[in-house]
Amino acid sequence: MFQKFFKTDSDIGSLILRAVAGIVMFPHGAQKLLGWFGGYGFEGTMGYLVGIGIPTPFAFLVIIAEFFGSIGLILGLFTRLSAFGVGSVMIGATLISHTEHGFFMNWAGTQKGEGYEFHLLLMAISLVLIVKGGGKASLDSMIEEKLE
Repeated sequence: MFQKFFKTDSDIGSLILRAVAGIVMFPHGAQKLLGWFGGYGFEGTMGYLVGIGIPTPFAFLVIIAEFFGSIGLILGLFTRLSAFGVGSVMIGATLISHTEHGFFMNWAGTQKGEGYEFHLLLMAISLVLIVKGGGKASLDSMIEEKLE
């Protein structure tokens, strides 16, 4: 059972996808958990998410998935779980907050919010990583070797 969870190949494409997705996602998670990069930290983020109607356990999971999921992707540790968490957060964010603003990001500052194009990219990357695993230079591959 665990071998399937950690199974991956030495694909450099998966390495690139997970590293870039993790690096891009890390500041968002750090904003929510630690208040870094101008974020509101754990309490502020929980207050906001619960305030817009997200149940407390799910709000907690959003913060954890973004922060620890991004680290997991960077390291290639628990890649499938990390990608599932990040992808799930992106689905929720799209449905709850971004669909109403259309597809495009707010590059020109002319709309009230951001579109969902960024979220769609992370959903697709997450799906690929769930299917393929962490690829080259992942901690998952080292764990897989120990389990054999």
